[in-house]
Amino acid sequence: MKKLLQILLFIPLIIRAQETYEITYTSFDDNPKEYKIYYQNDVLYSSKPDDKIQYFTDFKNKRNVSILKYNDSLYSYIIPFSDLPKPIEVKDNTNEKIAGYKCKYVKYNYFSNSVEIWYTEKAKARGSLYSRFTPTENALVLKIRYNGNDNVQVKSIKKAKPEFDLIYNIDKAKQVNQARFEELKINSRYKIIPVFSSDTVNFDPNIKTISREQIQNNVTYHFSNGNILLKKIKLTQELKEDNYIFVKFTEQSNGDAYDRSGSIFLIPGSQKLSIVDACIDSLGVLPVYKANDEQEYQGIITAGKYKPPIELMRFFTPFGVGNFNEKRPINNYNWEKQVVYKQEITDLIPKQEDEVWIGVFIGNYDKGGHIVSLELDVYPGENKTDSTKINYIQPLFSTVNVMEAEGQNYGKLFRTDTLKMEFEIPENTSDLKLLYTSTGHGGWETGDEFIPKLNQIFIDDKEIFKIIPWRTDCATYRLYNPASGNFSNGISSSDLSRSNWCPGMLTPQEIVYLQNIKSGKHTLKVIIDQGENQGNAFSHWQVSGVLVGDFLK
Repeated sequence: MKKLLQILLFIPLIIRAQETYEITYTSFDDNPKEYKIYYQNDVLYSSKPDDKIQYFTDFKNKRNVSILKYNDSLYSYIIPFSDLPKPIEVKDNTNEKIAGYKCKYVKYNYFSNSVEIWYTEKAKARGSLYSRFTPTENALVLKIRYNGNDNVQVKSIKKAKPEFDLIYNIDKAKQVNQARFEELKINSRYKIIPVFSSDTVNFDPNIKTISREQIQNNVTYHFSNGNILLKKIKLTQELKEDNYIFVKFTEQSNGDAYDRSGSIFLIPGSQKLSIVDACIDSLGVLPVYKANDEQEYQGIITAGKYKPPIELMRFFTPFGVGNFNEKRPINNYNWEKQVVYKQEITDLIPKQEDEVWIGVFIGNYDKGGHIVSLELDVYPGENKTDSTKINYIQPLFSTVNVMEAEGQNYGKLFRTDTLKMEFEIPENTSDLKLLYTSTGHGGWETGDEFIPKLNQIFIDDKEIFKIIPWRTDCATYRLYNPASGNFSNGISSSDLSRSNWCPGMLTPQEIVYLQNIKSGKHTLKVIIDQGENQGNAFSHWQVSGVLVGDFLK
């Protein structure tokens, strides 16, 4: 009898423990959405088991728990209730009633935001859709107002069977601190495709040449006496889909003290003639552009089978970041260890290709050179891929002499000539833009590096764009430049304004919209007010232009 009584007493406890309450919130958007969370056994479940990040409020242990699945492992971040934001004391004068409950009212100031909360302590369920804003241990939040705008409000509270399994797997997760969890959370949201890792770009005339038959995918090759890194990679499905694509590039000195021109470029695997062929064979395979003064410029415009590289990023190394930090100590100057450049390149990925070459160029004559890493970061896009369209990408010109160490001429033709070329736009193209990148060079007082100069672009003899490319913010990057010289007037060399570049920064592309350019053949001219030579010193311009748009299959 005693045993039967124990069983009967225990049954209600089991039933009570398994009671589940469904709390439905609705948003105040133009297109209202519903959010369902569940309270069971002193735990609030604010997410589904298949969500990448799951959120729980554990009332028994008085803590908020976030669990992240990343690379087949579970990580947890725990916030005790005592560490949650504290509400501001306000006069509770609200008479509002929501879901049958008379509301209490509190307010938070959180990261410069005003958050107002209406809640009750009379409900059997507890918690909040936004778990950090739970005023008391017995509170069920009924409405949230963010910066004066109603955000969500409870629509219903009822006993219900969950729409998904309620799984609280805190014991299987490795606990980490907030900083680590935030890092993992960010990394889990996008795909990282490594290309180069701690590779050296330097000057080494003893580098052995590679034959075309030796080329393999995913192998790093050094060309042009070490000034160029090249790797052939397959375009993954992520790169071909409608995603946002960024190139992330990291650089530090490995002995070179000077600021250097740099370029990250792409060459489609199907291209018949490119800089890759010049690297393998010789500079002589490239078509020659002969200027008015009879000087020859190798591979600077699209001609026949040849196309110049698609420039993804123009960057400039600082004066000796990393390597010279301890060699140039200055009180209160905390030198950066490296420089990180990051730029979106979504429109420059030829998604119809199976393979592409990725290249890095840094023009230098230092044996140690530079240590670099490069990755492609792929972020999920908002729209589905339109199968009827592909990226239209047509490189037109580039005077960036990536094979400088092999004798490719500098872009100094603008002093006596205009860069002229013909190109053709196929039918079924739309949303055409010219991505134009321009930087001036000539490193003495009256050289084009330090004198503003007009750039003009003409299509079919009509001016479509003009600019004086110039940067006045170079002093912003002083802490990347430990080896920069300091002048008697207090200015550092790296502080000086320049023709669209600074030591330690990238030069963004100018976007020139071409709404009125129709399909067919066209002529293009680039005119730059390049300065005169001074003895053996000359100015030159690194300019590149790539047409991008959509192509209807």
